Parts: sequence; C-alpha cells; structure tokens
Amino acid sequence: MTAPRPDFSLESDARAQGARVIVGVDEVGRGPLAGPVTAAAVRLNPLCLPPGLNDSKKLTASRRVALAADIRAVAEVSLAHASVEEIDRLNILRATHLAMCRAIAGLSTPPDLALIDGNRLPRDLPCRGLAVVRGDARSLSIAAASIVAKVARDAIMAALAQQFPGYGWAANAGYPTKAHLQALRDIGVSPHHRRSFRPVHNILCKENL
Repeated sequence: MTAPRPDFSLESDARAQGARVIVGVDEVGRGPLAGPVTAAAVRLNPLCLPPGLNDSKKLTASRRVALAADIRAVAEVSLAHASVEEIDRLNILRATHLAMCRAIAGLSTPPDLALIDGNRLPRDLPCRGLAVVRGDARSLSIAAASIVAKVARDAIMAALAQQFPGYGWAANAGYPTKAHLQALRDIGVSPHHRRSFRPVHNILCKENL
C-alpha cells in the first residue's frame, strides 16, 4: 500500500473560509548538537504547484535540492534561523518558534493563516495559526517549507564543516551520530555546539573538573 502524500486540502479549506494568504511553516534542526535551527515559510501558488512535493524526510538529498529550486521559482519563500546562542539561552522549543516567527515576518505579504508543523503554535505568532501534527506529510505548503528549510540548513552545516573539520557535519548535519559523539570526545567542543544539550554539556563539565 502506497503511503499517503501531502495534498492541498488544508489550504483549500482555509481558502473556502475566507483566508487568502496561506503559508506553510516548518523547521529543521531541533535535534542536532551543533548549528542553528532553521525555519521556512512558504506561500504556494495554488495554480502552479511544483510536482513531486513530499515530506522532506522521504526524499533523497539530490531530489530535495532540485525541489527547493522548483519551489523558489514559483512560490514566495522566507528563511530564518535561531542561533546556537539563542538556543542555549531560550531552549530549543522557544528558539524554534522564534525562527518560525522570523520566517513569517520575512514574507512580503503578511499571511492570513500559517499552517505550522507540530502540535504547538509559537506564542508570538504574528497571524492566525493552525498547528498540524505531521504537517509535512499532510500539507503541500508545509512539505515545501520542510524541503526548503532542510536544504538551507544542510548547506549551512556543510559550510561549517569546512571551517571545523572532524565532526562530520557535512554528512551528519550536526546530529548526534556515533562518529560525531566520538569527535566531540576527541576534539572537544566547537563554538557552534549547543552547550545546553546534554552530550555537549557533559563534555564541558568533564573538561572543567
């Protein structure tokens, strides 16, 4: 049985209820030990939907890159980030919501409705919002946002990997793989590691003994 793909039904329902500017919002990077959390807000044109949109986790890296370019060609896209310092100061959930609000604020037209991936809405959301659990598998707008955010953050981590070799960020995007954890123990903590995350925090505590 083929897994269901995201569609435009949530967006169509919202339009039927009077919303005209509808955006999908998703984030990438809540789980890594290093690097920013990245959010994207995407306003798709219902008359020009890029074919092949799907949950970014179900696509190959090369397909994501190609689709991100297709999305940018026909949709309004805004990207935003919350830094490692903000993650450590606010906590990862609040930093994620901050990045989402920044992405929405970066759009040229304020939305009537933001479809937000997840089960919580940011407290400072600048418009009406609808939390959509597993939204990237249900809504084409959220799926598009997940693709754009993933491609952008992977590029950031690949660039950081050139400056800080040894952690494998170009391959693991900062996630706590076995090799990344071993590199943390061998090399130590970089300026781009999240000090509030337990594996990094524990290493820093040992260094200070």
